[in-house]
Amino acid sequence: MCAIHQPNLLPRLSTLAKIYAADVWVVLDDVQHTRRDYQHRARLGALHHDATRWLSMPTHLPNGRATLIRDARLAEPALTRRRMEGILHEQYRTSPFWPAFAEQLRPLLDLFDTTDRTADITEASTLLLLDLLGWRGRVVRSSNLPARAGRTQRLVDLCRAVGADTYVCGTGGLRYVAPTRFADAGIDLRCFVVPDTGVWVGARTLSAVHSLLVRGVEAVAEAATGHTRRVRLGGAFPS
Repeated sequence: MCAIHQPNLLPRLSTLAKIYAADVWVVLDDVQHTRRDYQHRARLGALHHDATRWLSMPTHLPNGRATLIRDARLAEPALTRRRMEGILHEQYRTSPFWPAFAEQLRPLLDLFDTTDRTADITEASTLLLLDLLGWRGRVVRSSNLPARAGRTQRLVDLCRAVGADTYVCGTGGLRYVAPTRFADAGIDLRCFVVPDTGVWVGARTLSAVHSLLVRGVEAVAEAATGHTRRVRLGGAFPS
């Protein structure tokens, strides 16, 4: 089972769970960077009220709007590191799970000292959260794989390149793919949707960090594992 998704900064729980359900994550790094998406920002919740705030990484696009994700650069890496650490601490310092998470966050923060590539940080932030959940899948970047042009054709080719017979796709992606192309290629197109109760409240809008620091790693991992079983059996929602 394969998930294909752009590297997002501390991704939403719905995105993280989709990747967690897959055996292979193809990091889609050779498509256009989109400023209004989650590629360089994450929406954080608050522990004791409903307010949310954005955590953003100022990003320079060398080729303007045509800049690919892999070519985007952090405008101020050192300042961004301090800001990320400060905002996360401000939002979640009173969580009983914060001390452990702050320690696990350290390698990601240290990465700002060695790279100015936005995608390096966002990919690493996703892998950090996947590691916390115990994911043991494989990561491949789309820029290292052969794929033809065209939205659906590219996805089909990427699945073939990693030997996947199933493509797990979010509801947003289903709006622009041609299911028959997957069927013709012998690839099962599997819809991925998360519930909206319990651990999953806010999963489509808030960074997974919020659930991890409200519910704890164990609870989120248990929910993600259970949902993965249902997806692999062909169902998106719990019965």
